[in-house]
Amino acid sequence: MNDTHANSVGGTKSHRIYLLLKDAILSGRLAPGRKLPGELKLAEQYGVSRVTVRRAMQALDEAGLVARKPGLGTVVLEQPLDATVMTASVANLLPNMVKMSKASRVRLLEFCYVKPPEPVRESLGLRDGDKVQRSIRVRMADDKPFSYLVTHVPEYIALHYNEADLSQTPLFALLERSGVKVDHAAQTISATLATHEVAEALDVSVGSPLISLTRVVYDEEGRGVEHLDALYRPDRYRIQVDLNRTGDEAERYWEPMAQEPGRIETKHHARARSI
Repeated sequence: MNDTHANSVGGTKSHRIYLLLKDAILSGRLAPGRKLPGELKLAEQYGVSRVTVRRAMQALDEAGLVARKPGLGTVVLEQPLDATVMTASVANLLPNMVKMSKASRVRLLEFCYVKPPEPVRESLGLRDGDKVQRSIRVRMADDKPFSYLVTHVPEYIALHYNEADLSQTPLFALLERSGVKVDHAAQTISATLATHEVAEALDVSVGSPLISLTRVVYDEEGRGVEHLDALYRPDRYRIQVDLNRTGDEAERYWEPMAQEPGRIETKHHARARSI
């Protein structure tokens, strides 16, 4: 689905209403065939004017999410069978990375050597003046973008591979080929909104919600070998955490459950609510 049409509502109130209704449709809260409330009711619900609602509805119509039918109103449409969704478990990070690289392809947007931003330098344990290899990649499944990846790798490691290598080989494989013994990683997950540059690369509208993931990978000696900032389309990617209930009865808590190696899936869904 191409969201570039939604740029017509920009960062306005119309765009906010468009995103809220789009999320409700793709999540299945507004099921196919359901009639949306009228413009007046939506205007009252969201505290905006009818003109604002009308623009948002027009953007939904242009996106193929709804259809305006005379005498019936605005009806939610069935979504086509072309939504590829990547599912990754956090329990087995490296096996999942292997699986994902096989289930998708990458488009390299940038490859250069720079002085890293201070947070990146600190997380990798580099000295002032040290350089890193910075790359920007877009990962795609079925020729549809689902992730925007910005990586920083210490120069002394990155000199073992070049731009052509990175465009054809997964980065973790290049690290191993460079002699790096990957040991562990620290990862945080949050959310953010798409900037103009990211929106264009992921084929979404500016301001669209994205999954934000930051990961720092360390070798056996505790040295930082990769810093990753990743942005994912939530309609094409999900992160799964399986939990076990453990502990004594007085202090029971949830603990991440180890998965079988390579727990990652590529699925085709008739509707996004199947995600």
